Amino acid sequence: MSTRTLSELSKKMQKIDIAMLSTHTDHGNIGGRPMSNNGEVEYDGTSYYFTWDESRTVKDIEKDNKVSLAFQGEKAFLVAVEGKAKLVRDRKAMEKHWTPDLDRWFKDGLDTPGVVMIQVDATRIHYWDGEDDGEVKL
Repeated sequence: MSTRTLSELSKKMQKIDIAMLSTHTDHGNIGGRPMSNNGEVEYDGTSYYFTWDESRTVKDIEKDNKVSLAFQGEKAFLVAVEGKAKLVRDRKAMEKHWTPDLDRWFKDGLDTPGVVMIQVDATRIHYWDGEDDGEVKL
């Protein structure tokens, strides 16, 4: 088992925009949905995603904040993240992570009613890079 640093993984993750965010949902099921990291590619163990406050994702996180993220890059490079999600509704905090591309989904930007940010703080990161795999210690 290899041991890469978080910085080394971050460099390999720079071209990955979409992650699959999975939550624990009703009756012990797992719910997954694709989420954009909004171009924040300097991964430091924390990632941010925007969604609707009334979404199933938010309801799942309110019940159980343990989530997972799955990233797929080039040439069999994959990253699995286990973490804890936090719902952020503070406008100042959301402004730091907002990009104009999000206006496609939220037509009034941060003034769109019902926008919420999901912050995921990693607790465990496992990666596969071809035949090389390992875990990043946080």
